Amino acid sequence: MKIGVLGTGMVGATIATKLVQLGHHVTMGSRTPDNRTAAHWTKLNGINASQGTFSDAVLYSELIFLCTKGEATLEVVRTVGPDAFREKVVVDVSNPLDFSRGMPPSLLICNTESLAEHVQKALPYAKVVKTLNIVNCEIMIDPPKAGNPTMLLCGNDGEAKATVTALLKDFGWTDIVDLGDIKAARGTEMLLPVWLSLLNVVGHPHFGFKIVGR
Repeated sequence: MKIGVLGTGMVGATIATKLVQLGHHVTMGSRTPDNRTAAHWTKLNGINASQGTFSDAVLYSELIFLCTKGEATLEVVRTVGPDAFREKVVVDVSNPLDFSRGMPPSLLICNTESLAEHVQKALPYAKVVKTLNIVNCEIMIDPPKAGNPTMLLCGNDGEAKATVTALLKDFGWTDIVDLGDIKAARGTEMLLPVWLSLLNVVGHPHFGFKIVGR
């Protein structure tokens, strides 16, 4: 597929590199067309890697990964505009973390709504699927490194979830649970404070959540 990855940080670069390795063409999107980080990533990843603005990455792609910081996610999608995302699958990996008061971060949105729901409202013609946000980026594309934990996903469109599930399996995920519609992202996003607390206890990010007894 032609896939756009919005965001040039560790999460975006890790997912984008894996997608190229799987044979997809990936456009890494950023605020400017000549972003140095994106240029370096493109140089390292060969002919199936390209860069552009956020709008370029959406325009030239069938499926989009949102790997932006949670505080910037809605600004990014609104800047690109809903029409550009029409009928496209949007994989929301971002988390609404608020670092303004230091560590540990709180959540900008929680309980009665989620960042993923806001993304879906901002992109009414897109098919938003929330997943991968509950593990470190290295585990996102290599779950055996964490002992094959469970991956959760949710979204309103069944076909979109099937497409994303196939990608997750290509990433190495064998235990995937569909939680239902996009409202379930309220729970998956609220797992982040638990994950951060566990990080302090475990001492490394190579872990995940496992559903047992089902």
